[in-house]
Amino acid sequence: MSQGKEHPSDDEATVKTVLVVEDDTGIGSFLVQAISQETPHHAMLVADGLQAIKAVSNIKPSLFILDYQLPRMNGLELYDHLHATKGLEHIPAIVISARLPKSEIAKRKIIAMSKPLELDDFLQTIEKLLAE
Repeated sequence: MSQGKEHPSDDEATVKTVLVVEDDTGIGSFLVQAISQETPHHAMLVADGLQAIKAVSNIKPSLFILDYQLPRMNGLELYDHLHATKGLEHIPAIVISARLPKSEIAKRKIIAMSKPLELDDFLQTIEKLLAE
């Protein structure tokens, strides 16, 4: 069980991992902290798409939270790459950005959220996706 958690040990079976891909460490750390403190789930932060691809070789997250504007590949390119990976095809994603290309979002089954995020809506969306 993670330090600082007050969840009973029998809840550990329902704890899921959320992979946050955000190159702004301040925003990324805030999102990870909010998820870890306000939900029963574990959150892991990586700074770009290449780190995310490496991370999913070791863990299988239950949800991706992807910044749209990432170095090397944008959040939608990363989403496409992850969803083309065996075993990751059905993992939901939230893409966050100040500017989102609505036509590209509409082509995929992705939830888009604009920055600045409304924290309560963000956490409710995470809980809804992880409950499915």
